[in-house]
Amino acid sequence: MHSPFFKLSRWLAAIAAVSVLSAASCTDKKDLSEKEDSSQFVTLTDAVPDAILEIRYFGTYNFVGSRIDGYLEPTALITRKAGEALKAVSDDVMAKGYRLKIYDAYRPQAGVDHFVRWAADVQDTLMKAYFYPDLDKSVLFEQEYIMEYSGHTRGSTVDLTLFDMTTEKELDMGGTFDWFGPESHPDFCGNPQTGEYTGDNSKSPQGRSITREQFHHRMILREAMLRHGFKPLSSEWWHFTLKDEPFPDTYFTFPVRQLGQ
Repeated sequence: MHSPFFKLSRWLAAIAAVSVLSAASCTDKKDLSEKEDSSQFVTLTDAVPDAILEIRYFGTYNFVGSRIDGYLEPTALITRKAGEALKAVSDDVMAKGYRLKIYDAYRPQAGVDHFVRWAADVQDTLMKAYFYPDLDKSVLFEQEYIMEYSGHTRGSTVDLTLFDMTTEKELDMGGTFDWFGPESHPDFCGNPQTGEYTGDNSKSPQGRSITREQFHHRMILREAMLRHGFKPLSSEWWHFTLKDEPFPDTYFTFPVRQLGQ
């Protein structure tokens, strides 16, 4: 027969275990609610009325070839803070005769998970000719074209280009959005730190190149983004993240659709 002290100890241990489980459950619910909280986000075109949207992941013209999970409407969302900075960029380039054209902004974790599943299926090469003709799909994880987490999911990253108001066409950047290869790097054929065009295309596996004018166009976008608090990515001329992003450690889960629904 166990002593009263033994019974009391077991009872206290059980109470402690229940408390730990309860606290963990509360923490999980708190983390989940934070990831689902869109209250600090705005519709991008509300923050930047002059922006043009071409939400590639809502349609089928993207490297997957289908609509991406989590994109329920052809709109773009962004944190309020990043939206304010992007409005300053828009005003800057508008004065030079351009408008911002947005391909992607906030990306829910479901969208990133879709990319990961697609990359794991090496037999699915539907869009290879358009976005990664020089790569075997098996290297996409290794070369970090696809990763399990994206800065877009934190809400302060945007993929964009410039629209020329005179020609009424996208500015020629010498390459398509989401091209997987060195031709997309900001330092391809030039030095982005100085804005100098060098013509060095030695990193291109097929000897592709961009012109002086195309490199200059990339620099117009880059310099405007940097002036207003965004930082670039070394592998994509179109990708920028707010330096002082408000949610550096939160990967949100709510879908892309009009806020308030």
